[in-house]
Amino acid sequence: MWKQKLKNVSKLGLGFSRRWISIEKQVGGIRRKRFAALWGNGDYGRLGLGKVDSQWSPTVCSALENQNLKAISCGGAHTLFLTEAGRVYATGLNDYGQLGISPEKSYTLEPLEISGLPEEIIRVSAGYHHSSAITANGVLYMWGNNSSGQLGLGKRAAKKVSKPSRVDCLNNVRIKMVALGSEHSIAITDEGEALSWGAGGSGRLGHGHQSSILGFLRSSRLEQGLAIICKSIAFNVR
Repeated sequence: MWKQKLKNVSKLGLGFSRRWISIEKQVGGIRRKRFAALWGNGDYGRLGLGKVDSQWSPTVCSALENQNLKAISCGGAHTLFLTEAGRVYATGLNDYGQLGISPEKSYTLEPLEISGLPEEIIRVSAGYHHSSAITANGVLYMWGNNSSGQLGLGKRAAKKVSKPSRVDCLNNVRIKMVALGSEHSIAITDEGEALSWGAGGSGRLGHGHQSSILGFLRSSRLEQGLAIICKSIAFNVR
């Protein structure tokens, strides 16, 4: 069965201890619908399959079968799902508020919609314990672990943020894409400029020093970034 389905794979992704594929199928011979199949470590419900069992082969996320998925991002023990309609769902561990749902829920076994995002979302990214979303207007929202300033919310922000929060220091900047690591974040603007913030150990922010950044700084070494992958330990790949 899976040999036949895998012929229609449109996207492939790697996460922390798990994998996912996005598969398209025709509906009524006219419209193509995209859904997700995941496998790997199932702890804390990070696969969104309604259980914590690990999966050894691709398994369709039935909770989102009625949604046409656009993108998926895998974090440390949580997963974000973005639909074509711009809605965001999250599943898995929520110990730092990385799911963007009620902090009373320490984890969830199936994807729940994040209700605190006021605009249509076009991109999502999951870090080790924090998350982000970008609106159609280039506005960046972040939530989750903020112990090293990786949310970019400034000095007065809480160490844990359970609701999506707009990054106000970027009000005059349109964000095109974001990649999240373990304790740092990197963004590319619509003009191709690279910005980074959070923990600076091992030089992961690209500013020539190891100091942490609570807001953001432009990185002269990453100007005109086309695409960026922010690895979770202490390095970046462009």
